[in-house]
Amino acid sequence: MAHLAVFNPAVRTLHESVLRAEMAERMGFKSVWTTQLPDARDASLVLAAYANATQRVMLGTGVLPIYTRHPTAMAQMAATLDELSGGRFILGIGISHKVTVEGMWGMSIDKPVEAMREYLTIVRTSLVEGSCGFEGDHFTARWSYSAPRRPELPIMISALNPRMLELAGEMADGVVLYMCTPAYIRDHIVPAIAAGRTKVGKKVDGFEIVAAVPVCLTSDRKAGQDVFRETVARYANLPYYRKMMDAEGLKSELEAGQVSEATLDQLAGIGDEEQVRAAVRRYVEAGVTLPGVGPFGGHPGAKGFEATLETVASI
Repeated sequence: MAHLAVFNPAVRTLHESVLRAEMAERMGFKSVWTTQLPDARDASLVLAAYANATQRVMLGTGVLPIYTRHPTAMAQMAATLDELSGGRFILGIGISHKVTVEGMWGMSIDKPVEAMREYLTIVRTSLVEGSCGFEGDHFTARWSYSAPRRPELPIMISALNPRMLELAGEMADGVVLYMCTPAYIRDHIVPAIAAGRTKVGKKVDGFEIVAAVPVCLTSDRKAGQDVFRETVARYANLPYYRKMMDAEGLKSELEAGQVSEATLDQLAGIGDEEQVRAAVRRYVEAGVTLPGVGPFGGHPGAKGFEATLETVASI
């Protein structure tokens, strides 16, 4: 079995979120990841709180949007958080979505793969060499960083389409995935990453494929499915996810407005202990090197965060 991770975004209180990070470390999970929502706490500061309360578990952002931090500011944040955590930080970054970048921030998503290539170049060069002189169409950097830095700090990107996945294979240390079925990961994502690695003479070995796996240990499987069905519908309204979900073979279900039980079972682990564990195994068998369980509730039958983590940890 691969190593296991936990997706632990900040919940009702930061204190509760920190307790969950401590719990994940106690149970032996390899890493704890937190998401960055446009209307919620700053993920990097949440991870600083996690770092202060833990000693061993790795800490990752899954993921930070690139358009709200210039790449030099992202490199500063990453190096500082890595220093604060004693070398336990994993930087995960992504493009975000048009509705957020353009509708909320008044910016524009233009040629996202090219923008990410420039962004990665600046961040990676800054961390490895301590300085960067780069003139790009999307980002420019003329600077140096004088504080401690770890050149091998892992950088991962959120990628769903073939071109971004190939870029990840070329330039990143891993990908962070969500709403991908195991079959899609096996048949589309792994080959695209391998193509990118081959392009630059690298092997796939050592490349981290992180997949968020929604899980819900519950005595009311139907209620848990209903909660998750709403999540699927929400992400289906985002163009990047919708394009990928259509390619997964979900187009007819999404157009009909009724995601099947079989599809829900591919995307998540909902039900008793074996159903939760089986979902994690499916992702590992598809090529995921680091399944990151994201426990969810939202209905009376849900058993809670701790019970769900205990079930997964028993794998």
